Amino acid sequence: MDLHSVDLNLLVVFQHLYNARRVSRVAEALGVTQPAVSNSLARLRKLFNDELFIRTSRGMLPTPMAIELAAPVATALDALHGVFNRQPAFDPATSQRAFQIAMTDIGEVHFLPKLMHALGERAPGITVSTVRNTAVNLREEMAAGQVDLAVGHLPDLTAEFFQRRLFRQKYVCMFRPGHPLDKPKRTRMAREDFERAEQVMVIAAGTGHGQVDDLMARAHVQRNIRLRVPHFVALADILHATDLIATVTEKFAQRSARHFGLRYVDHPLDLPEVQINLLWHARYHQEPASQWMRTLLFDLFSE
Repeated sequence: MDLHSVDLNLLVVFQHLYNARRVSRVAEALGVTQPAVSNSLARLRKLFNDELFIRTSRGMLPTPMAIELAAPVATALDALHGVFNRQPAFDPATSQRAFQIAMTDIGEVHFLPKLMHALGERAPGITVSTVRNTAVNLREEMAAGQVDLAVGHLPDLTAEFFQRRLFRQKYVCMFRPGHPLDKPKRTRMAREDFERAEQVMVIAAGTGHGQVDDLMARAHVQRNIRLRVPHFVALADILHATDLIATVTEKFAQRSARHFGLRYVDHPLDLPEVQINLLWHARYHQEPASQWMRTLLFDLFSE
């Protein structure tokens, strides 16, 4: 077929539909109506003489031809995006760029001290603002360039996003030294001790920590929740002054052990490890400033 007869917008619809698998999501992402997306799909089917996507209960599943087309279409669109969005060279030493990064408060504890120290040495004019992963419509904000990067466990950010794994970590039980459960040579808490102990619970819906709480509820774990808080900021102080225990990530526990002298042991349940990723929207994959910050974060924190 001749390229002059092809509407390149159809390839944009194809890529979005291949990633999202639902017409409604594509329409929302592109800011058009669902009938407009359906019309584009009809034109694509005629163009390639193939159904391309089959409607099922699990969404629009790609045909073998669609699967074969996905990689070259993505490559072509990325190349075009680079041509039309060519950026001037980025010099971190002189840049006054302001980055907005989405992360949890526990992420701030882990990432910001080391990141800001590195920026002070390499990019003194760059500033950083953080926003909670759950405080905004993260998908839309990142697509619009309002949020540059996201760090954390964010399984909902798949279509239209790139990601790199920084590290994986397990969950542990944390408590004060001298706690009745702080027994010599103990490396793992017994389930009966965990269920009997008074606990502080951090409400963190939509994060990996929230998923762990949901998993324990589905496993019918009897938790004696004495205190609920919306963040991790005061957790170490609370545990240091009480007989409460908490389920936390190992890196947070390690930091709390260093600064507060807290103790931690393996969790009694076989909880899945949480994977912490660095994510960015495909629109900014080739932006020099974004590339530089992503490389810095990866070099500082990847394991």
